[in-house]
Amino acid sequence: MSALKKKYTLWLVAVAVPLAAGAAIFAFMGADPVQAYAVMFQGAFGSWARFSEVLVKASALSLTGLAVILAARMNLWNIGCEGQLVMGAIGATAVALRLGPSLDPWLALPLCALAGCLGGALWASGPSWLRARLGVSEIITTLLLNYVAIALMEHLFFGPWRDPAGFGFPGSAQFAEAARLPRLAGTRIHPGLLAGVGAALALTWVLARTRWGYELTVMGLGPRAASYAGMNAARRGFWVLLLSGALAGLAGMAEVTGIHYRLQQGVATGYGYDGVIVACLARLHPALAPPAAVILAAVLVGGEYLQTKMRLPSAASLVIEGALLLSLLWVQTRKSTS
Repeated sequence: MSALKKKYTLWLVAVAVPLAAGAAIFAFMGADPVQAYAVMFQGAFGSWARFSEVLVKASALSLTGLAVILAARMNLWNIGCEGQLVMGAIGATAVALRLGPSLDPWLALPLCALAGCLGGALWASGPSWLRARLGVSEIITTLLLNYVAIALMEHLFFGPWRDPAGFGFPGSAQFAEAARLPRLAGTRIHPGLLAGVGAALALTWVLARTRWGYELTVMGLGPRAASYAGMNAARRGFWVLLLSGALAGLAGMAEVTGIHYRLQQGVATGYGYDGVIVACLARLHPALAPPAAVILAAVLVGGEYLQTKMRLPSAASLVIEGALLLSLLWVQTRKSTS
């Protein structure tokens, strides 16, 4: 089998496996798989209103996917994007609640973005330091800190930040208008989508055209060779994980200032974990992260529509999502061993 034919065969299998897994779930629940997939497609692309929700989800997924890609290009795996997103949301909320009412939008929103990036970077700093100084795996430390971040967020909106006028519902007070991202008329699309595209283009340029990006790639592909060349992989890895956390934190800022206008339960919805799938789907190429985010967002939105239209659980889309991740990892493994 030629190399090109083998390549296309692998990717065909990677697409067929999640589709087959979804079809098996639909059939098990007594639904016609073809009809179910048609409903999912209609739910994601059937109207501008539905597709706009795909773009809303793709905004956060692009940024978390880029966060994973940046770290993975240096052979680091940041599994803590969920916690870093939450900490970014907390940082942006702190600025919005304390300074938002007294500032103009041109100042309040950049401060919220800065606080969001700092929150995500701060949450990644612990695993970064542990890996750089002690060689502790960033996979374990970043993953475990996700639960700490979510617990901290719940403490804040159940406790000191709880809205006294919220009729007992958990959540912070609504943000002032100055601390709210503008939306495209008639939709929930906000500038976070442009931030994801801009970050993808910027990261593509940095990795392809700068010495910093070249050295990062070399350190990821050949750590020993990089060490012989005088490159400090430990220090570079520290800063790469911090920048990765900042990207995830920016996604959290966009969620609270562009979607919810407050800190609440719906902030931690799994976008950080989904960023791993976006990164794998994009094959660790930053420029492909936004399209990959749109594809994954379409699956999620289509699953939600499936629940309302056919009374099937939206969790069926998560089965497709999981099968997609496993098949992509299988393809990467086969390519690396061939």
